[in-house]
Amino acid sequence: MLVIPRWSRHLSKNKPKNAPGNKPDCEIKASEQPSGAELKEKGLLRSSAVVGAMTMLSRVLGLIRDIVLAGFIGANANADAFFIAFKIPQFLRRLFAEGAFSQAFVPVLSEYQSQRSFTDVKALVDRVAGALGGSLLVVTGLAVVSAPVLTAIFAPGFVSQPFKYQLTSDMIRITFPYLFFISMTGFAGAILNSYGRFAVPAFTPIFLNISIITAALWASQYFAEPVFALAWGVFTAGIVQFFFQAPFLYQLRLLPKPVFDTRDEGVRRIMKLMVPALFGVSVSQINLLLDTILASFLPTGSVSWLYYSDRLAELPLGVFAIAVGTVILPSLSRKHATQSTQQFSSTLDWGLRLVLLISLPASVALIILAEPILITLFHYGELEQRDILMASLSLRAYALGLLAFMLIKVLAPGYYSRQDMMTPVKIGIKAMVANMVLNVMLVVPLHHYWQIGHVGLALATTLAAFLNAGLLFHGLYRPGIFRFQPGFYAVLLRYLLALAGMIVLLLWMVTDADLWYVMSWWERVIEMTKLCLAGAGCYFLILRLTGVSIADFRGVH
Repeated sequence: MLVIPRWSRHLSKNKPKNAPGNKPDCEIKASEQPSGAELKEKGLLRSSAVVGAMTMLSRVLGLIRDIVLAGFIGANANADAFFIAFKIPQFLRRLFAEGAFSQAFVPVLSEYQSQRSFTDVKALVDRVAGALGGSLLVVTGLAVVSAPVLTAIFAPGFVSQPFKYQLTSDMIRITFPYLFFISMTGFAGAILNSYGRFAVPAFTPIFLNISIITAALWASQYFAEPVFALAWGVFTAGIVQFFFQAPFLYQLRLLPKPVFDTRDEGVRRIMKLMVPALFGVSVSQINLLLDTILASFLPTGSVSWLYYSDRLAELPLGVFAIAVGTVILPSLSRKHATQSTQQFSSTLDWGLRLVLLISLPASVALIILAEPILITLFHYGELEQRDILMASLSLRAYALGLLAFMLIKVLAPGYYSRQDMMTPVKIGIKAMVANMVLNVMLVVPLHHYWQIGHVGLALATTLAAFLNAGLLFHGLYRPGIFRFQPGFYAVLLRYLLALAGMIVLLLWMVTDADLWYVMSWWERVIEMTKLCLAGAGCYFLILRLTGVSIADFRGVH
């Protein structure tokens, strides 16, 4: 007997009367499938809130994971080796699970839902599962065999350091199979998102954090080299996440039976859309990977400093921007398919307003409170005061680009929903070239004169992200695909007024970083809580006084 957890059953409340089981499969259309796959029945704000809440839970556990890692391995050679071994499958995961595959698969699946029978949808799912799974098995096998080569490619600076090089290669052999399991998990999540089951895919990453925390605190004692426990924790997390989503696909009667058929029309369309999207959707990730490659040539600890600062910058990105982008992609795809031009533009405008609402104060808070935040979270165990200082510099550099990173997550679906993959590719090439040039311009002098080359890497990524976001916006605005809706500039002015008030308050309240180092952990937590609550309270109070309320975001469907 297959048991569906109670907490997930609210996702099926809007099940149509003519659901699968009441009609033969060949007669079932997408509008009659479970949950109807129509976001307007729930509203984009409610769906985004569901994704955001689940993602927030995951990110909080992610912070706990990073706190544990900072105390367990700090920012030494072992830490650098693990972060490289972890980043390589994570980078490819974002291509397959969250990036190009999802952006190519969801529009085609949405078209099948709205225009074809349930039998056709199930056949597409089976064949995509076969093609994706088969390809991933080959890639994983090759990577495990050639782990030393991967280390030399992604961390060439380690080649001259035999211990770090061998350690990284050994851990890659353990962590890389995670790519297969998590990419198939992403495939399942794309299906669930298309049917309005946003909570399940957003909840799934929690298992990665739990697994790594367990590995560090418990399993590490059973390894001669404790850091290997972290690698096995990553591997275990992939398996757990893969099987967690299976019952929910079974509930939709879409649990795939893989069929390797690359000649299928739907599979070929997805592959055609996916190839250019592999680059276009992942420019920011490729830039971060280039940062890692260059950081391998910098002093020991640079990879770790970038990791800790990037993780904090990704917190608002993951909770809000990815949530909004995940929710609006199926909606934009359907509105494009039905030629609802005005609603298409209105949905994008809604996404931009919501991202600006969050990204502006988040960016400013990270810049002002960078060092206190890092001290509060990570200054325990193996992480030293110098590590905090270095990480705070790169955190501020990443925080400057937070707005651009979040805008990309909302603007990119405007292209993928229209099955336009080539435009983001062209934009991505320009941004990537700019990032490479900026790396050389910034890293070399910063490293030579001040030994902070890693800050140059973060700044280059930020500037390239702004170029990427600007070109994406221009490509949608110039031909009239997107237009600001009435009242946009008035709302933006209110955001800026509220932001100014928050900045003044935080600068007045924050104390010198040296005092944070001598505080106990609970004093740090209390002080940081005061700052966060005061800053957020000031920001949203001014917004409310100037006429902005949550009701303003409920009108888009």
